[in-house]
Amino acid sequence: MFGRRTIFAAIAALPLVMSSTSSGLTQDLTELTLALPSPGGLGYFGLYNAMGEGYFEEEGLEIIPQSVNGSAQVIQALLSGQAQLGHPGPGPVLNAVENGAEIVYIYNYFARSQFNLVVPEASDYQSPTDLKGKVIGVGTADGAEVAFVRSILDDAGMTEGEDYSFITVGEGGMAVAGFMQNSIDAYASDTAGVATLQLRGIPLRILTPPKFQSYFGNGYAVTTEYFENNQDILTRFGRALVKGMKFGMDPANRAATLEHAKLGNPQQLEDMEFADALLDVYFNLTSPLDPDKGFGYQAPEAWQQWHDTLVNAGDLDAPMDNLEAAYSNALIEAWNAD
Repeated sequence: MFGRRTIFAAIAALPLVMSSTSSGLTQDLTELTLALPSPGGLGYFGLYNAMGEGYFEEEGLEIIPQSVNGSAQVIQALLSGQAQLGHPGPGPVLNAVENGAEIVYIYNYFARSQFNLVVPEASDYQSPTDLKGKVIGVGTADGAEVAFVRSILDDAGMTEGEDYSFITVGEGGMAVAGFMQNSIDAYASDTAGVATLQLRGIPLRILTPPKFQSYFGNGYAVTTEYFENNQDILTRFGRALVKGMKFGMDPANRAATLEHAKLGNPQQLEDMEFADALLDVYFNLTSPLDPDKGFGYQAPEAWQQWHDTLVNAGDLDAPMDNLEAAYSNALIEAWNAD
């Protein structure tokens, strides 16, 4: 989240296809190629539910997911016309827009930060200020989660080295050992870390303040031209996607959701116990911060927060004149309509 500027490099032509084809249904299906920054699976459970349950077909669509290497290549695929939809992060999108690319975010998918400040549920800690004088474990000394948690404690008026300290304990089982041996009081965790700790018998309490949870992650984006000329197609896409999200979050459909996730990354489902725990983490990350706004809604203040962070970090050269051009909530109401 606090990384260096995204540099766009020329990449080899990706094996992405655009076409319209006929299926076994009575209508032709419009094919949409979706560029993902990494192999899919549980993280995109709503997408694969919509594919597995036939929601896209009901909307006259066929989705072709293609994995590339990171958000920069997702954006390159969109700009080159090799994909109609992409799933980049907000930082790379703002980098691209600053450099003249016409990209628009249309759906805030990972509505919450992928990083969290967590403590054991059995502890007495209820807020970041309760960690004064405590030790916070991290996976690596210079990971993005360290900067994220440091910003939380800075905001609480606490200074590293005086009010708290970091200690590198590693990830997964090492973090579990840190809690069990009382060598750490809290942990700066990523998505998989929360699932691992809870699976290993350490229920967690999240101390991340709401305003830091709004550092949202990757979402669905298109070129501005495609957005302006294909409102009907995008309405049908989002409507099916939201149905897939709601299907997945219904406890009655848990087994089916895990099965559908194999469409994206079957290896991720080989350890079903871990996958089951990880699914709950993804439910939390993708649930709307404001349920009344619906799935995909993008809060202007959250975009402003991202923008200001990138400017302050030097990842954007200067404040943008028209930040609102980088995102749109125009289709949110139609997607969430019953």
